[in-house]
Order: sequence, then structure tokens, then C-alpha cells
Amino acid sequence: MSVSEAEATAASQLGSTHPTFIPPPIKKIEDTGLSVLWLQDLVLKILYFQGYLTGIKIAEAIALPFSGTVDLLLEALKRDKMIEVRSSQMGLGDGAYLYAITSAGISRAHEALDRCQYAGPAPIPLEMYNESVRKQSRGHVMVTARNMRKVLGDLVFSEHTFHRLGPAVNSGTSIFIFGPPGNGKTSVARAVGNIVLSQTMYVPYSIFVDGQVITMFDSVNHQLAPEDDSVDGAALGGVRKDSRWVRIRRPFIMVGGELTLAGLDLVFNETLKFYEAPFQVKANGGILLIDDFGRQQVRPRDLLNRWIVPLENRIDYLSMHTGRKIEVPFDVLVIFSTNLPPKDLVDEAFLRRLRHKVEIPDPSYDEFREIMKRVAAQKKVTYSDDGLAYLIQEWYIKAKRKVRASHPRDLCDQILDIAHYLGVEPEMTKDLIDRAAESYFVEL
Repeated sequence: MSVSEAEATAASQLGSTHPTFIPPPIKKIEDTGLSVLWLQDLVLKILYFQGYLTGIKIAEAIALPFSGTVDLLLEALKRDKMIEVRSSQMGLGDGAYLYAITSAGISRAHEALDRCQYAGPAPIPLEMYNESVRKQSRGHVMVTARNMRKVLGDLVFSEHTFHRLGPAVNSGTSIFIFGPPGNGKTSVARAVGNIVLSQTMYVPYSIFVDGQVITMFDSVNHQLAPEDDSVDGAALGGVRKDSRWVRIRRPFIMVGGELTLAGLDLVFNETLKFYEAPFQVKANGGILLIDDFGRQQVRPRDLLNRWIVPLENRIDYLSMHTGRKIEVPFDVLVIFSTNLPPKDLVDEAFLRRLRHKVEIPDPSYDEFREIMKRVAAQKKVTYSDDGLAYLIQEWYIKAKRKVRASHPRDLCDQILDIAHYLGVEPEMTKDLIDRAAESYFVEL
């Protein structure tokens, strides 16, 4: 079963893929939750950076409707001689007028840019964002052994491990995955993501707090989902939703050795004078995978202490450079994945706060055989039981080497490279196995 098929199956079994929250439409300026003066400054910054724009283009740039909102902002700015109309196209309405910023407008734009250089879609007030997270909460998505098997079918591991993963996913809080390297801990986490994240949700482009902007939508970590105007329009009585929100698949965000304590708080850009949301806020409604836990530049215990309050209370507190602390929901399934011994990373107090601990051990020889058969078929390497027996005897048992779930994939790639170079068929022969193993394994 392909990933997309697995996701579709999971979606049908875990509920509708339609979001439980649809941003209400904007009918007047007050509906934005922002002040008129702040919105006027945003329009002036857009014109300052982009030059001449029609009213419709300005409305698109700040993601607000022209009629009843942007047209009133432009009219007020025109009255105050901050902008002027350069030309118009007859018969296409006021939105076709071409606007330009005046010298007075440039002066006001400079003042606004000194405070904040954000010039994009109008932000959402923090209270609106927090309410949206609560309405779109994953809740306790209940999975069963049946749909777990459908999505995890491409992975091979013991029944014991399999039946520990299901309850961990159902907890919806935190999972600590540990075990030797190369046995598929990251693959398991991604497969869990396919189960939980089959639904879509809405996130804002940015958030507004006390005159400060926090950018939220991240094109790298957020995957766009198709808009469903028929469903959204029906839910809103035929009116278009608030365009300041973007529809995405529930996020699956993975961080590794680059993670720092600073990366878990609001990141203030001293030059642009606005913030970027941290990883766990961008992951709200989805999964945050901390891969290679213990290999970050910060001490593991310091990193773990940062998670104690959010994991227990499901609320996170973020610091602004002004000293103010803001409260945001913590609706994230956090997965810690490590190949280091747990005793070297965490103490008993923190392990108690992690609901589920799942070990991904080395595969048995039978499991290793099944993995090799699947990988060989996928990569078009001719499989041989005799070849596998030779590989295990010569390169694992005699060498006192442990089998890893990733070895079949890597050894098949080695066989393909060597076979193509020699101009022979890629097969699990003794010669190709020896050549592949010699170039792959290194004694440590």
C-alpha cells in the first residue's frame, strides 16, 4: 500500500478529513480584531515596498476583502493625503483604481517600518489563534490494531513492539522511542504521522500580540492542503472565509541536532523587528519529532526541563523581547527519538512524565530475512536464501556484528552499484555480497 493510500485509509477510519474549524468571514474592519491605524500602516508599507497597486491587489496582499474593509482604509488614507489615485479603469469598479504612496505617506511608512517591517497578510489576534487551536484539537484520536497494520505494513518489527506503539499513539501526549541506530525509529515516527495527520486544519499566516507580529505559516514545515470552497462556503452560508488563514495538512515537524533552547521560544529578528513562531507552536495540532535526541548542542536535561510544563499542563509560555510572557495552547504529540542509552539522557522524574516508552530493538534473523526480501524486490536485486545465509554467517555471526534493519537497504544499494560497474546482473551471489559488505562495513 502506498503512503497516499494508507493516509486515505486512515482518514476514512479516523473520521472526516474536513477541518473542524473554518475561519469566519470578514464583513467589516472590526471583524479583523486589529486597529484601523495599524491596518493603514500595513497598507502604506505594502505600497512603499511594491509601488503602484490597484485596490484589488492591495486587498490580496493583506488578505482582507476589498469591499467594506480595504476600500474604507484606502479612502481614509486618500483623505489624509497619504496615497493618491494615479489612474482608473472605467467599468471595473473602485478596486481597479491604481494607487500610489505620496511623500507624506512615505514619511509615515518609514515610522511604521522603524517599529516593524512586516508587510504581508494581516495577522490574527492571539485570542483568535488560541481559540482556533482549541477547536481544531486532535483530541484523543483512537487507533486500532487494524488501521495500525494498514499504515505500518511496510515496516517489519516484532508483535511486542507493534502492540506498544498503538496505545502510545492513542495517548496523544508524548512518546519516547529508543534503540540502536538504523532500526527505523524515524520511519516509525513518520508512519505514526500518517495515522494521526490524515486530517487538515487552518493556521494563520501570522499572529498579532500588543502591536507585535509573530509569523506562523512556514512553507518548509507546513504542507498546503487543497481549499474546499464548496464545504467552507456551505458552512459559512455562501460567504468566503477569512483569507488570513491557510489550510494545511496537520503538521509533522522534525528537528534534530540543530535544536537549541532558543529555538523553543519566540525568535525576534532585530533587523525586521518581528517574531517567528517556535517549532512547537508551528506543530500545534500535529506532531513534533525530536530526532537524534541527546545530540543537540544543549544539555539533554536542560532541553527536557523546558518540556515539563507544556507536557503536563498542555499550555506553553513564550517570552517576548519586551519581557511579556504569552500563553498558547500546547496541542502537540511530542516524539523523542534517540539511539543513546536512556540512562545517559533522562532521570526517573522526567521518564515518569513521558507517557509511553517504546524500544525499537535489533531485528531477529527471521525479521532481517523478511526485510531483505522486501528490499531486494523493491530494488530489483535477485534474492537468494543461500546468499542471505552466507551473508549472516560470514558477515554477522563470524564477525560478531549485530543486524540492523537498515542494512538490507544499504547492502542492496551496494550490490546495485557494484553490479552496474561490473556489467553483471544484481544478484545475492557470494562474490557480490562480499564486495558489498567489504565496502560497507567498517570496524569501529
